Amino acid sequence: MQITKLGHSALLLDKDGTQLVMDPGTLTPEFELTGRVAAVTITHEHVDHWSPEHLQRILASNPDAVIYAPAAVAVAAASHGIDAHLVRPGDTAQAGPFHLEFLGGRHEVIHSSISPVENVAVRVDRHLVHPGDSYFIPEDGLAVELLAAPAGAPWLKVGEMMDWILALAPRAAFPIHESTLSDFGLGLHHQRLQWAVEQGGGSYIPLAVGQTHTLAD
Repeated sequence: MQITKLGHSALLLDKDGTQLVMDPGTLTPEFELTGRVAAVTITHEHVDHWSPEHLQRILASNPDAVIYAPAAVAVAAASHGIDAHLVRPGDTAQAGPFHLEFLGGRHEVIHSSISPVENVAVRVDRHLVHPGDSYFIPEDGLAVELLAAPAGAPWLKVGEMMDWILALAPRAAFPIHESTLSDFGLGLHHQRLQWAVEQGGGSYIPLAVGQTHTLAD
């Protein structure tokens, strides 16, 4: 499976020409699709994780693609004429060659004045975990092979991020959700993420926008 970072929290997964798009939001630039898109997963309703424009472009060339999203996104998408399949924590789905598990439940707290929204983490093929905007830890005890780790956000504190990585101990991790950081700040967060990943014996992959990582089946 090939994993390409499209920008911010958006990923493109490819298995022999069948593709899965994850969290294509407003901070993700337009991207080219070179295969058939089986599905799109959206972790939560914030606009940096989904946009009707991205979904409409995907569906224009892939009308059979299934959009998997929590309730608030499904309602908002419907207002743009887009059908989304409602998912909740505990649900599973098979999207072409991709096995999807929907986990977790709440967005991390930004501030006490802002109510947390529903956030559904996604695990693909029991290999890749995309947590959305949450410090989600799987409850089934399954080791995380590859983690898409948020690196910067209004809700993110570096020390908490490091503690989460230490608790999760992924075998490998790469950064997402870094569009809010300056180049200098991203460099600092790379260092902290790498240190935390390596404490558990994992490998850190400083994947940049447009770069692809190949994950062996």
